[in-house]
Amino acid sequence: MEKDSVIAIIADIHGNSAALKAVLDDIEKDKQIEHIICLGDLIGIGHETNKVLELLFSREDISFVMGNHDEEVLKIIDGKEPESVGEEREHHEWIASRLDVQYIPKLRSIAKKHTEKLDEINFLFLHYHLNEKDEFLQIDNQPSTKRLEEIYEGTDYDVVCFGHHHAIHHFKSKNRLYVNPNSLGCTPKAFVPYSKLQIGKSGAIDVSFLEVPYDNKEFLLAYEQLNVPAKDIILKVFHGEQHLNYM
Repeated sequence: MEKDSVIAIIADIHGNSAALKAVLDDIEKDKQIEHIICLGDLIGIGHETNKVLELLFSREDISFVMGNHDEEVLKIIDGKEPESVGEEREHHEWIASRLDVQYIPKLRSIAKKHTEKLDEINFLFLHYHLNEKDEFLQIDNQPSTKRLEEIYEGTDYDVVCFGHHHAIHHFKSKNRLYVNPNSLGCTPKAFVPYSKLQIGKSGAIDVSFLEVPYDNKEFLLAYEQLNVPAKDIILKVFHGEQHLNYM
């Protein structure tokens, strides 16, 4: 009897190597998981750009899609005008200035979407929903099965996996399944989320939403030590001001 296909889905690492390492270590323990899909935003917001890219690009078992922060930083590196402004622009410029050049070709080669057929089920992996020009749509803060179906009406995808919106999504229509594993690197508590999908030969898909504890003290305190641009808003909005617990 053939075994089921099992994949892990990670998203929105955002330059947090401590969180990424915790999840990769957890995945290593699960001998069922055959492959990892990374749904973009490898860099930006967090300051551990090169550590994250070293961890990711040294592995052969990860497929990637491009995120909006990845795209903005590459625009700056390529001398193009990014969409970010103000503190966010300063932050992206700071990230770009510290990115090890050895990772640029690999980062630049990542596409905005990845399709794959697993056990006759059509998967679409992307950072977030795209318009006809392959531009990221604005985040829908009140997503629903109906609204998602409007985007993917007429497509043959059975499963759509995406990130960007830092929240868990698990929607099921008569046509397809939608999964967002939540942001790996930006969490209000010291837990790291990711998802595991088990694809049965009958076409059934079992989705698990997992969390792994990790030590985020050094990562959070380094925002102040490095004087990361936009650090105050990042620590408040994306990390729930957990750094105050260590000061």
